[in-house]
Amino acid sequence: MPNNRRRLTGRVISDKMQKTVVVEVETTQQHRLYGKVIRTSKRYMAHDESNAISVGSQVRIVESQPLSRRKRWVVEDVIFAPTEAAAEAAEIQQELDAEPIQAEQAPAEEEPAEQAEAEE
Repeated sequence: MPNNRRRLTGRVISDKMQKTVVVEVETTQQHRLYGKVIRTSKRYMAHDESNAISVGSQVRIVESQPLSRRKRWVVEDVIFAPTEAAAEAAEIQQELDAEPIQAEQAPAEEEPAEQAEAEE
């Protein structure tokens, strides 16, 4: 009997749950009238038995029987796993993007000190 289960390839965007990863699958379609390329993305919760897949990994997921309320996919294969340094950099970047940006104030005391040194 052939294995007719759907398989999708996507990128892991969250691994904060136990034995579960959130995989974002991006698809492109061309608009039927205007021809513009439209990108859509969908998020799937997938089961990760090893609990070792990190954020940024490229994975292949396959349909399965329902494992929980929202989890109906299982990670079949890790196609690309980033290095630990790259994963940490991605996490830091996400934290920086989440923080509000504060305007930096230029120190006012440095200018007179530089002028005083220039006069001497």
